[in-house]
Amino acid sequence: MSPSTLEFHPIRVPGSVHGDDAADFRDMVEVRNRVYREISGHDDNRTTAEEILPVYRPDDPHERRLLWLVRAAGRPVGRLGIDLPLEAGSRSAYLLIELARDAWGRGIGSAAETLLVDVARREGRSILQTWVEHPAAEGERLTPPTGYGSVPLDHAARFLLRHGYTLEQVIRVSAYDLHGPHEHLAVLAEHARAAASGYRTVQWELPTPDAYIEGYAWMKSRMSTDAPAAGLVVDEEIWDADRLRAHDAQYLDGGRRVLVTAAVHVATGELCAFNELAIGQDPTEASHQEDTLVLTAHRGHRLGMLVKAEGLLSWRERWPGSPRVITYNAEENRPMLDINEALGFVPRAYEGAWKKVLG
Repeated sequence: MSPSTLEFHPIRVPGSVHGDDAADFRDMVEVRNRVYREISGHDDNRTTAEEILPVYRPDDPHERRLLWLVRAAGRPVGRLGIDLPLEAGSRSAYLLIELARDAWGRGIGSAAETLLVDVARREGRSILQTWVEHPAAEGERLTPPTGYGSVPLDHAARFLLRHGYTLEQVIRVSAYDLHGPHEHLAVLAEHARAAASGYRTVQWELPTPDAYIEGYAWMKSRMSTDAPAAGLVVDEEIWDADRLRAHDAQYLDGGRRVLVTAAVHVATGELCAFNELAIGQDPTEASHQEDTLVLTAHRGHRLGMLVKAEGLLSWRERWPGSPRVITYNAEENRPMLDINEALGFVPRAYEGAWKKVLG
């Protein structure tokens, strides 16, 4: 296409989505939702400008997030983004290139990738990583070095391979039917409680109560070290009370609700496992399971099943209008997949986690 009709317009994050300076941000959210709908065929990943605005606040001391709106002939057709972790010594950048289907095949994606690589180099980053959903398709498939899972050699995969990315991990996207039978949840929770003698559970909705800030922050920090990462490069994150409060505010300021179910080691009072369930402003839309973790020293006591089952039981009562819960797990994370399958989660889609190392 003619370069004169293509524009990568940097987005300045507005203070409010209702201001005169928020038109680009609102267009970015609209095209984001369109792209996700085209890829997946549903709106379960839809968000609103109000919900997502707090995620892009420019004063985050732990990560810089840059955004561009892609216009072709004056019309929004996609968005670009690069997230830059600010952990000491970080070499990583997380990219997104999301284009509407009618913008494919015009060289826009390649031009976008060049722009983002240039930004990454200027910021001193040499490891680029991105996550892409690969809808089911017939034909040749790609398997990551882990040997777990595969994705089709589709349009997105061919684009990434052509630009020097390697498939490092396959992520299973699973869904749990909140309107289906649920008697088994109570049975699973009871069996897990019996296996977890010496532990009890607590629940809270964000904001995090003062009594749990230290323990919850420590568990959030372990998500960067203990979750399966295959060949991806993940910076170890340091979480304190300020970082946890900022985490809570990203949800609360966007009008989202989050329930945390955590396990406590009775002898020490230590928080040692947790599960998060979240929903947006519309109580009839899909819910999302966010982070889940059992600290390494406390594994083997059915705590993962315990916090997930008790969380789902409470969630059904709190948000009866939500149709399903969506969750994401690495295909090699068999212990967590076993729990999800027993709870009733079923595979729905697969994502590829891709990496490019700059010379």
